Amino acid sequence: MDSTVPIVIAGALVGFAVGLTGMGGGALMTPIMVMAFGVNPTAAIGSDLAASVFMKPFGALVHQRAGTVRWDIVRWLLPTAVPAAFGGVFLLRALGDGDDLQQRVKYVVGTALMLAVVGMLTRMWLDRRRTAADGTEGPEGTGGPAGEDARVPVRPVATLLIGLVGGVIVGMTSVGSGSLIIVMLMLAHPRLKANHLVGTDLVQAIPMVAAAALGHLLVGDADLGLAATLLIGAIPGVLLGSLVSSRVAGSTVRWALVVLLTGSGLAMLKASSTVVLLGCLAMALLGALTAVRDRRSAHPEAAETAETAEAPEPAGVPGSG
Repeated sequence: MDSTVPIVIAGALVGFAVGLTGMGGGALMTPIMVMAFGVNPTAAIGSDLAASVFMKPFGALVHQRAGTVRWDIVRWLLPTAVPAAFGGVFLLRALGDGDDLQQRVKYVVGTALMLAVVGMLTRMWLDRRRTAADGTEGPEGTGGPAGEDARVPVRPVATLLIGLVGGVIVGMTSVGSGSLIIVMLMLAHPRLKANHLVGTDLVQAIPMVAAAALGHLLVGDADLGLAATLLIGAIPGVLLGSLVSSRVAGSTVRWALVVLLTGSGLAMLKASSTVVLLGCLAMALLGALTAVRDRRSAHPEAAETAETAEAPEPAGVPGSG
């Protein structure tokens, strides 16, 4: 196809973002295929899921070797996540067919993208709270806050519900396996170590995404040629992103993704250009303000010194003149 090279490049960029931040690629790849390459929304969802089946094991294998997978949580997620992801495909089909279906799918994907934005903001907020509560280095550092625990007990009912909700959303939109589910796991297991959250989410996502991809293959949505083209760029992109993840500020990249997902979600929801622009600017401003506050919190002595140096010396103080 004429767009083969651009699709490979898009796959590489998305893969790089996934490797760099641990965020799921569906929230990026599906809207890119729809808005940049004119792929039907249902075909974009199915093709992205098919590509994810082969991309996710790379990260999962790394976490398995590092011992950062909570298999007990995985076992409680899969009984609901796998059938829900498969069933989500047919729930999507129940929305209609033809052009009406494609338009409704855009709304569904747009809603999922905005939920992903909320999920990413919630995750960053929870990370900040855990770091502040422990007064130590956060999850983006070498070990996470000292109060984190790799052995927190699993919450079966909450975990089953997470699998059910997350599976349906992934099956319908391909969005959520790395952005929504991990946030729900954080809320259900707030003291679980950050690297165990990521490793557990990656491992459970493999059978869940495979079930969703199978459903889309059965209904004829997935384009395996398109999926293979995406993988040509995505696999080396994931590996490269993983290699540089320790050298780039993950928070900066996450805020850039929040801005991008906000614009994509609002565009899929048919918002006006003004609304899209204002939404992106609001997220960019929030990210900038957060970065400034984090910098001041990380270097309080420097901030106090600067304020003291700028303050005028009071008149009449002995030795002042």
